[in-house]
Amino acid sequence: MSMHVPRHWRETPERYRMEAGKCKKCGGIHFPSRLICPECGTREFDTIRLAGKGELVTYTIIRVAPTGFKDLTPYAVGIVKLDEGIQVMGQVVDCNPEQLKVGDRLVTQFRRINEEGKTGMIMYGYKFVPDVGL
Repeated sequence: MSMHVPRHWRETPERYRMEAGKCKKCGGIHFPSRLICPECGTREFDTIRLAGKGELVTYTIIRVAPTGFKDLTPYAVGIVKLDEGIQVMGQVVDCNPEQLKVGDRLVTQFRRINEEGKTGMIMYGYKFVPDVGL
């Protein structure tokens, strides 16, 4: 699946700074941010920056990867409940996927995700790494 350059730039704040929308009415946090709060229906949000730290809720180990990711196998993809209360999915790197366990503390880092062949654009995004307290 290709990503068009304009769409990529529209999504830059979420991808690079982990910006979320915090509803001014009910306080719900949404990542990526929404136009309408799904909890109370308001359209007014403050932009907040997520700390990017959380706990591994569940994960899977990919052993047969899709095109473009075959050289990475085996790798883990997990759902992390961030300290702000929202859940985010991403690849878990810089660890042995066989040693992961639910409850592990993880932190986001920004890494290369892939390269768009037609445009040559390299796309970056967040991945999760073990939180070693640095």
